[in-house]
Amino acid sequence: MGRWEPNARGRLEQAALELYVERGYEQTPVAEITKRAGLTERTFFRHFADKREVLFAGSSMLEELCAGAVAAAPATAAPMAAVAAALDAAAGVFEERGDLVGLRQSVIDANAELRERELIKLASLSGALAAALRERGVDELGAWLTAEAAIAVLKVGFRRWIDGGRERPLRPLLAECFDVLRTASAQGAVGAG
Repeated sequence: MGRWEPNARGRLEQAALELYVERGYEQTPVAEITKRAGLTERTFFRHFADKREVLFAGSSMLEELCAGAVAAAPATAAPMAAVAAALDAAAGVFEERGDLVGLRQSVIDANAELRERELIKLASLSGALAAALRERGVDELGAWLTAEAAIAVLKVGFRRWIDGGRERPLRPLLAECFDVLRTASAQGAVGAG
């Protein structure tokens, strides 16, 4: 094996995902991932902190993409419209990698530890969205509520996309969720008064 291997990170991600699907996450040691990828464990740990992180390595890039989309939204855009633009950008990435995203989600769904890690990553994404909204001048409470609402839309829309076999594109599913949320908000709070 040479000292330098092209696309080591991608090869490790692919090998891990294949093995997680074939054997299960818990039954797949790092040594098997590196063997399948034709790399060393040292190379693995140069790219990933642990075997969970293979599934979540794109989280920081997703946060940057979404925060950038919020920042790039027109100055006149309402906070909800700005986060809708962020989720639209994220949906484009998910749709491009549809098969891999579907496999990744099946691995996460089968493991409680990974579902917990996914929730932590979603909380981090919410924080990034809230920070981007505050940069636009949205007050603290408004930024947090809007960011959390966006995460709820992402979770529900994404789940409908995955459970529907990705037959419908993700973007319209997210837009539909935002529409339902707007309608529910316009109807007023139940029991208020």
